[in-house]
Amino acid sequence: MEKIDIITGTTAAAMAAKLSNVEVIAAYPITPQSHCVEALAKYVADGELDAEFVKVESEHSAMATCIGASATGVRTFTATASQGLALMHEMLYIASGMRLPIVMLNTNRALSAPINIWCDQQDSIAERDSGWIQIYAEDNQETLDSVVQAFKIAEDEEVLLPVMVNIDGFILTHTVEPVAIPDEEKVREYLGIYEPKHAYLDPDRPITQGPVGVPECYMETRKDLNDAIEGSREVIKRVNEEYYKLFNRKYGNGLVEGYNLEDADTVLVAMGSVCGTIKYVINELKEKGKNVGLLRIRTYRPFPKEDVVEMLKDANNVAVLDKNISLGFNMGALGIDVSSVLKNKKVCNYIVGLGGRDITPQDIEEIISHVEGAKDGETKWINLKE
Repeated sequence: MEKIDIITGTTAAAMAAKLSNVEVIAAYPITPQSHCVEALAKYVADGELDAEFVKVESEHSAMATCIGASATGVRTFTATASQGLALMHEMLYIASGMRLPIVMLNTNRALSAPINIWCDQQDSIAERDSGWIQIYAEDNQETLDSVVQAFKIAEDEEVLLPVMVNIDGFILTHTVEPVAIPDEEKVREYLGIYEPKHAYLDPDRPITQGPVGVPECYMETRKDLNDAIEGSREVIKRVNEEYYKLFNRKYGNGLVEGYNLEDADTVLVAMGSVCGTIKYVINELKEKGKNVGLLRIRTYRPFPKEDVVEMLKDANNVAVLDKNISLGFNMGALGIDVSSVLKNKKVCNYIVGLGGRDITPQDIEEIISHVEGAKDGETKWINLKE
């Protein structure tokens, strides 16, 4: 039976890793994720979790340790943020290239300089091409559920890829919310024991992993990796549905979630906790007779191209909110991706919340008003100081 606890997003992620019976945790502290691995360290020290907790000297070493552990065939987990994720950059490509099902919590935080510990999504967006599946949670409940689902997705024989679960720093990591915690035995039954069927490091069966990829074979390995990420869409959908049948919670179809889309001429597209604010504004406007919708992108990689096209087919005004900026292009990454798949639609991009700047209901209303009178392709920075 589930129990309700009032916990932060980082604690929810740690609880999910514990429920998932993770076997190796390697981490280095960094704001705002430190509470997650502190909680896991306590679980291990108190005997609540039978796992190896490896204290390392950097985030680069944390991912290297997870790679080594995962290569032996055990379930691994880590957490990081911002500069820590950037320091992992080299190792992220190794983890995906070796097809290792590592799960990582990333607590979205702005990248320096200037030094900033508050939330935007530039850190994970900078790693969008590293071969990791990326999930963005809206609240603490979804954080817990997404980490559990991430292990199921990553370890699927059709996928075998690392998964990054992203939650907004401070907005979720340090805010307490009611979270339903599933029964531990039920979660472990759902995930099963991780038993890799492919060759993993074993002294009795020596193999080579991560060898030199000469020009004669490297391109094919990248194609195989791309095919695995593309193919993971159906697995993500299936895992989301299976989770719903067991725990009575699901998040759209696993890739995207629509809110008030029926008959909505104007639709906002966004990721993460800001979607809660958008839903609030939509409800307020609906009471005044104005119909606006939201398309929440839950899984950013693989990008849900077909779903975006289908769910926005009736919208005339599409406003994409980005908590990141592709410097030199004057658009955010989500705006670029949405624009690339929508034809004959007015798509405008709104840069919001960089470095933790508040995104208020008034900002959302400003975006709605602007997009209805804007030209296709416009980019507007919201709440800039004069």
